[in-house]
Order: sequence, then C-alpha cells, then structure tokens
Amino acid sequence: MTPVLDIVFSRWTTPILWTLHHFGRQRFVQLNRNIGPITAKVLTQRLRQLERDGLVTRTYHPEVPPRVEYEISELGLSLAPLFAALTDWSHHHLPAVERARTAFDTTTP
Repeated sequence: MTPVLDIVFSRWTTPILWTLHHFGRQRFVQLNRNIGPITAKVLTQRLRQLERDGLVTRTYHPEVPPRVEYEISELGLSLAPLFAALTDWSHHHLPAVERARTAFDTTTP
C-alpha cells in the first residue's frame, strides 16, 4: 500500500492531476497559475515524477520559442474514481471534522 500512497498522495500530486483533468492540456505557466501557491521548481519536480510514473504526459513542440504542454494520461485518468470518492467523502464528512476540531480546540488547554 505504501507505494500507492507515495504515488497518489505525494505533496502536490492531487492538485496537479485534478487541474489537468479539469482544465485539460496546459502549458507550464497555465498549470502553475491554475494550481495556485506552488513554486516553479516544485511544480517542475512533481511534473517530472508524474511523467516518470506514467500519470502525466509531456509534449515538446520544437518551435521558436519551444512549447511544452502537459496533460493527464490514461493511467492518470484511471484515478478519477478515487478522487471522486474523496470528494464525496469530503462533502459528507468535513462538517463533522470541523466540529471535532472546534470541540478539541475549545477543550484542550
């Protein structure tokens, strides 16, 4: 189970895959903008790892200036049911998590 957790739930993996799934093929700058507060260095590292894992495809267009596009692969798309289940869980259970946090924070010195 640990390899799966390392692949799917590494920091920034879920936001990158979700963004590529939601917005489709994107150039680096678009992806960076759509994800939010991620540094270019970290995004580059995560994209390389996701490409290595087969979850993202990178297409290089030899133009001037060169253009590179990223998109979620078929293997990456196969994770959609997992992310849908997590989204469903969050809709149903995050209010209870927030209540538990509030109760804990008000009773813990």
